[in-house]
Amino acid sequence: MIDIVRIETPALGDRSYFVTDGQVAFVIDPQRDIDRVLAAAAERGVTITHVFETHIHNDYVTGGLALAGQTGAAYFVNVADQVAFERTPISDDEVIEVGTAMRVRAIATPGHTFTHLSYALEDAATGSVVAVFTGGSLLYGSTGRPDLLGPDHKAALAAAQHASARRLAALPDETPVWPTHGFGSFCSATEASGTASTIGQEKLTNPVLTLDEDEYVAELLAGLDAYPAYYAHMGPANSAGPDAADLSEPAPATAAGIAAAIAAGEWVVDLRSRRAFAAGHVPGSLSFEHSNDFTNYLGWLIPWGTPLTLLGESPEQVAAAQRDLTRIGIDQLAAAASGTPQEWAGDDGLATITVASFADLAAVRHHRPVTVLDVRRDLEWAESHIEDAVHVALHDLPARIADLPAGEIWVHCRGGYRAFIATSLLQAAGRTVVAVDDDFTRAAAVGLPLTSEDTESRAA
Repeated sequence: MIDIVRIETPALGDRSYFVTDGQVAFVIDPQRDIDRVLAAAAERGVTITHVFETHIHNDYVTGGLALAGQTGAAYFVNVADQVAFERTPISDDEVIEVGTAMRVRAIATPGHTFTHLSYALEDAATGSVVAVFTGGSLLYGSTGRPDLLGPDHKAALAAAQHASARRLAALPDETPVWPTHGFGSFCSATEASGTASTIGQEKLTNPVLTLDEDEYVAELLAGLDAYPAYYAHMGPANSAGPDAADLSEPAPATAAGIAAAIAAGEWVVDLRSRRAFAAGHVPGSLSFEHSNDFTNYLGWLIPWGTPLTLLGESPEQVAAAQRDLTRIGIDQLAAAASGTPQEWAGDDGLATITVASFADLAAVRHHRPVTVLDVRRDLEWAESHIEDAVHVALHDLPARIADLPAGEIWVHCRGGYRAFIATSLLQAAGRTVVAVDDDFTRAAAVGLPLTSEDTESRAA
């Protein structure tokens, strides 16, 4: 019996797959922290003999080369991919025997990248298709982004994605679809839906299979928004052949060392909940609550190569954040500490942040002028925003702090996470700020006037 094990990475919205017949196993798109894959093999008492990459990933550092090196598995990468390491080249329609029970057939599915491959798993005894691993091609209700290789290629890749989806649609309707991206990943062109699907279900509901090419391409390109800046470093790292994640314990951070790091312009990141950060934190430290949003936003905002110190409420929280960061190539922490902000600040005292709701914002605007700063992404802003608000997407904020109006700034996003990051950046720059920790859907309910780019354009 063939068993497909999902290895989830919620912090990046991705999945890897461990597939075994009880004797041998193969892996699709392993993340860099390969200890999870090795544990799956050890638990089942099987040998990993093959590792397959669907594409050169842009959202994380692969563990494929390191996993193959550690297990002796053959490492399959598209023959057309330009890489700096030894691999087993594979091309469209090539069939690989895995043990005696499984066959893996490569299917060229360009769109997310020019050289993207999907892999159909076949039962060697019956020839039936057991599953298809679609990587960043066909996702649940969506497809992979076509713009990660640059704007000059996005229209051609979007058209290729449309054709690739139809090639996958030729598989039996009952074939389970197992994508790598689409569970919150910014590699998804639009928001994916669900946690399981089949070719038949996608043919009924996925725009790439229900729209003609022109409609699909136009809709896809119109829905693209910004993606994390760290993506620019992932493709080159994966083409060069990365090592496994280094999860060794970082140097301990002292109060004096933390103060010196902040004074030197290094990043000191507080992993605790945003409300705990608001109640008391080291002045100049930044709030990146450790959650599923942590990796994307820290990787997006930190100037690449900046020394980084992590502060957490427990050693386990620090270790989990460190693991997340190694997945995007942030390997060498300057230092780390767990404990309390009083310990981290020493004799220097703590800073606090005022936290508010949209109801508080509505009330204060009746009494005094304040700047409302909306740090959501462009498409969120265009759909609906508070009248007279200033819009600076979070990823643009570090370069635009000096452009913001003088005086008190109330910062909001969709749910509070990004607002706290922005608030901590502004406070560290010496601005007077209030963090709105509330759901944006409540803004209209409390009387804040909303508008959209459509209504503004009609009024103009």
